[in-house]
Amino acid sequence: MIRFAIGCAIALAFVAPVHASSFAGTSAGAGSASSGASSGSTSGNDKVVLQAREDAAGFVASDGRIRGARLEAALRHLRETSSDAAVRQASDMALARAILAL
Repeated sequence: MIRFAIGCAIALAFVAPVHASSFAGTSAGAGSASSGASSGSTSGNDKVVLQAREDAAGFVASDGRIRGARLEAALRHLRETSSDAAVRQASDMALARAILAL
């Protein structure tokens, strides 16, 4: 479900340019809807992504200058396991923002 939510957030980012504040507001609904359906079913791999939220916040706030180990692991995991081409090709910043929207 996490990959689905990130795919939705990335797709929204590519469909129409939006500001960071509206990006979070727009994609948070997709993440919230999908996370409710998967309560209790988060796999260990999805936890890698969820645990990267703090690092993702630092990355976004520093405009990409601060890169934490958990964020790096989550970015690698998302690109290696996603069947969605948009996720595999998304920028680190787009994926970090999608992680924050979960």
